[in-house]
Amino acid sequence: MSMIKVENLTFSYPSSYDTIFDNATFQIDTDWKLGFVGRNGRGKTTLLNLFLGQYEYSGKIISSVRFDYFPYSVSDKNRLTEDILQEVCPLAEKWELMREFSCLDVDEDVLWRPFNTLSNGEQTKVLLAALFLNEGHFLLIDEPTNHLDTNAREMVSAYLKKKKGFILVSHDRRFLDRCVDHILSLNRNTIEVQNGNFSSWMENFKRQQEFEIMQNERLKKDIRRLQQAARQTSDWSDAVEKSKKGQKNSGSKIDRGYVGHKAAKMMKRSKAIEERQKQAVEQKSALLKNTETTDALKICPLEFYTDLLVSFSDVSVCYGARQICNSVSFEVRRGERVILDGKNGSGKSSLLKLLLNNPIEHTGVITIGSGLVISYVPQDTSHLKGSLSEFAEKNNLDQSLFKAILRKMDFERVQFEKNMGEFSGGQKKKVLIAKSLCEKAHLYVWDEPLNFIDVYSRMQIEKLIEQFAPTMLLVEHDIAFREAAATKIVRL
Repeated sequence: MSMIKVENLTFSYPSSYDTIFDNATFQIDTDWKLGFVGRNGRGKTTLLNLFLGQYEYSGKIISSVRFDYFPYSVSDKNRLTEDILQEVCPLAEKWELMREFSCLDVDEDVLWRPFNTLSNGEQTKVLLAALFLNEGHFLLIDEPTNHLDTNAREMVSAYLKKKKGFILVSHDRRFLDRCVDHILSLNRNTIEVQNGNFSSWMENFKRQQEFEIMQNERLKKDIRRLQQAARQTSDWSDAVEKSKKGQKNSGSKIDRGYVGHKAAKMMKRSKAIEERQKQAVEQKSALLKNTETTDALKICPLEFYTDLLVSFSDVSVCYGARQICNSVSFEVRRGERVILDGKNGSGKSSLLKLLLNNPIEHTGVITIGSGLVISYVPQDTSHLKGSLSEFAEKNNLDQSLFKAILRKMDFERVQFEKNMGEFSGGQKKKVLIAKSLCEKAHLYVWDEPLNFIDVYSRMQIEKLIEQFAPTMLLVEHDIAFREAAATKIVRL
């Protein structure tokens, strides 16, 4: 057991408008299973890269352990998996790899296959297994769930629960709950470490925000009361001071010593009230610095003229002569949210693309209602380049509405001036979701929309779906989201 200490860490990208970290200080134990949470673009991946020594910074990062990073960068994916894993963990024995593989339901024969023939889920599993065999290293795991189906997420979370000594960046609430014992939270103005899983951290965070809101209201009332008292005391003091120059009704002179004493007393009271007011303002300014606001999103779905929008009858996607999934039949009716569930590579994304008339070989019959308008969110975001304004113009979006939605999804105005190629993975995904929310459609087809999306935005989208009940066909592996949004699950 040892500690990783971060002291007065300050960092900003040379070409960036904003400071990512400003005198951040915290410490963590190398035995902890640490979940790392925070909104998109706050600097989670940046902090991991600072641990790895990728950038120059001011302050100190003190550690006696070596850091490893997932996803591991594989230079030549045509090489055999065995050779790549030998590079990742050169001191590991083969029997140790086999032990790790058995925990992750990975077949031994993957070792003798080219790495690029493995599915994304298999690549994730074998690299995690190899990285954990580097004894004494501390593993930085950056969003591993983006290439894992539902079953694989359960398996990998159970695997991580048995391990120790890692930081896990993930926005999947159930995944985090299953495998972490501490939370490192990158808040709006602070970085905090807390014992427990994600759910306990979120509950504590909400309670803290509720307490601070109550404190804020109390202090606002105190400040108003003190301001009124200060004005009254000042008026009394002025009135008493003026009376020094007057006479009593009897004609006798004013006792100026007494009046002066009374005025001084009033002034002292005024100063005391002013000091209390100053303290109240200082206390108030320390509150609500980490408040996460999520304004309600809106969508304007079109109503289709019939109840049935789409039907799949005995449909199977083919690669050459090979069917990649058993034939599937299902319907999408008005108001339904249908989620396709299945292992990676089972053809879920291909079924969605068939609705868009992509030339994909398949069997069976797909019936699409005449005049059906579809809004599509693809899985891939690599095509996003250029400015948001250019993107909106190219896609015939209402610029004001598009950017207003992004503001509600935690985009700062400064992001509007940046090239989308500089956005984080979550910010890119939000661009595609905002585009879809701008579009009036009968059917919203979203392919893994929550990849890289932060927890607050996930809950924001869940509330949107609950309120407006759009007709949707989705692929999504986040269990909490599925439970909140799905009306029907079709298993491939």
